[in-house]
Amino acid sequence: MRRPERADSDPGEVLLEARDLTKHFPVRGHSLVGGRQVLRAVEGLSLAVRAGETLGVVGESGCGKSTLGRCLVRLTDVTSGTVSFHGRDITRLSRRQLRPVRRDLQLVFQDPYASLNPRRRVGDILSEPMQIHGYGDRRAIARHVQELLEVVGLNASHVDRFPHEFSGGQRQRVGIARALAMNPKVIVADEPVSALDVSIQAQVLNLFLDLQDEFALTYVFIAHDLGVVRHVSSRIVVMYLGEVVETAVTDPLYDRPGHPYTEALLQSAPDVEDEEVAPRERILLTGDVPNPVDKPSGCPFRTRCPYAQELCAREHPPLREVAPGRHVACHFPLVTPTGDVAQHALSAGGSGSAR
Repeated sequence: MRRPERADSDPGEVLLEARDLTKHFPVRGHSLVGGRQVLRAVEGLSLAVRAGETLGVVGESGCGKSTLGRCLVRLTDVTSGTVSFHGRDITRLSRRQLRPVRRDLQLVFQDPYASLNPRRRVGDILSEPMQIHGYGDRRAIARHVQELLEVVGLNASHVDRFPHEFSGGQRQRVGIARALAMNPKVIVADEPVSALDVSIQAQVLNLFLDLQDEFALTYVFIAHDLGVVRHVSSRIVVMYLGEVVETAVTDPLYDRPGHPYTEALLQSAPDVEDEEVAPRERILLTGDVPNPVDKPSGCPFRTRCPYAQELCAREHPPLREVAPGRHVACHFPLVTPTGDVAQHALSAGGSGSAR
């Protein structure tokens, strides 16, 4: 398989960017006070993805991660805000105008079976994007299909098989091969290993890393498993109720989380413990995730946060830089400007509550 050309993508260049991205879904029925209700899946979110990096997006189920991914590749239209690719605003492009963009911006779906047409052979599934984009004649397409299968660790002789004849991990490899068909620059991977057995997850994750090295790919890697995200990501975006609550380089974020929600997520995953980090009491989250149709006032996390103060109920915290390379949407971040643990984070919790 030929290596894609990258002359138009400098290392560190912003390839994909979202600014004030908002996606609302109408909810059936009406509120008690009148008017139509909306589910705020993504709310004023901004991020930038640079060439060659893997941006991990983490958060609990229902926080808007998958909606964000679909908005980034324009499978879902946004309510407001912009999505730019290579500096070009693609937010309002028509399907025809998006066609050349699709070559460079691809999505790997969560469910490797539902995303593949069960009535079509793998060879037909992989050749379809090449036929749409005019890759070459029939012989060139057939040769490229075989190369794709080999690149993702499958046998070229499997070209005539149907999706149900593969295991879950093999089907996800087919999905990855389809995303690679037109030599994309950016791949958005939406929970690509969550539907796989644990024994297979590591193999697929290593495949993602190998492909990134071989084809100079840039990833947006969406997952709820913090161990998975740490394994593949260079930077992390933490989402809660459709908003970004923290962004940081991977290792500093895992060593010293800056947002109480990030700390709670990390403490729920024992495999990311670090003995060198100063010990502090665990955050115990209480209550359920608020309804995205009716979010709390002020900070969306305040109803579950042990550090919440009265200010948290009055004012929505902006996403601000609290340490070099660390942005946190919290009035009382857990790290100082030098990157150390904040004093209030060493105690059992805040001095007050605003539930």
